Amino acid sequence: MEKIRPMTFTDDGHIPNNPDLPVILYPACFAEHPEEIEKTFNMNGWTNSWQGDVFTYHHYHSNTHEVLGVRSGEATIQLGGENGETLTVKTGDVALLPAGTGHKKLNSSEDFQIVGAYPGGLSPNIKTGKDGERPFVLEEIADVPKPLTDPVQGDAGPVHAKWKT
Repeated sequence: MEKIRPMTFTDDGHIPNNPDLPVILYPACFAEHPEEIEKTFNMNGWTNSWQGDVFTYHHYHSNTHEVLGVRSGEATIQLGGENGETLTVKTGDVALLPAGTGHKKLNSSEDFQIVGAYPGGLSPNIKTGKDGERPFVLEEIADVPKPLTDPVQGDAGPVHAKWKT
């Protein structure tokens, strides 16, 4: 597995991102066995999982953290809103997004498929940075508890160190 990469983003006035917790990228951690992504997330307490795509507009979840694992293909995504960072993700990569983190798909291969899940099986809301979402979403993001486990490594893993769980 390549080196774990934390990333932080600031509030751009529309997409709040998370002021306290970084995004954690796990490059190629399932490159050899992408079919194990959903099972691993679920085994580690990240449930309410789904398979599909990433929306092509900036959005975030103010009521839960989200983990995304690339099951097949590759995509260019933007994290952090309009002023965020663009990166390419490919089969086996995982991104752990703390509540409030903006994300959007810019383009993808035809075979791109992602697996998403949430700590404790929470159901995410969808926020887009529209006027009127604040200050409620800022309070909600601050109240989202840290997960008990790392979605990839369970009781070990970078979420415990990077998010101080």
